[in-house]
Amino acid sequence: MNRPNLYARYMQDPVPVRLGNLASSLSALSRSAASETRLDSVPAILDECKHFIEWTGPETEVEVAGELVRLQVQIAGWQRKWDTLKLDPEKTAEVAALARKGSEQVLEWSGLLEE
Repeated sequence: MNRPNLYARYMQDPVPVRLGNLASSLSALSRSAASETRLDSVPAILDECKHFIEWTGPETEVEVAGELVRLQVQIAGWQRKWDTLKLDPEKTAEVAALARKGSEQVLEWSGLLEE
């Protein structure tokens, strides 16, 4: 899917659903970073997560927006260093753990579990 189509589709959903989608992408990032056979899919997932944050962050509460910016900076760092990180199983395990933690936090912010 190209970026304009992804943007148009993503923005149709309310903010809680968009945060849920971001949480899902972070979970996919965690699974891919933890799997030697799926490391090549990580850059595309990182890019997707960055865009989801960029598109949703401005519509969230100020505190959540600040945390999303922090998460986006972390993701950009992983993306910039991915060619090196993917060679070190300890580093990929760390990315996987932090992505899983981020996924859980974003899902909590979404409020989708409270319904």
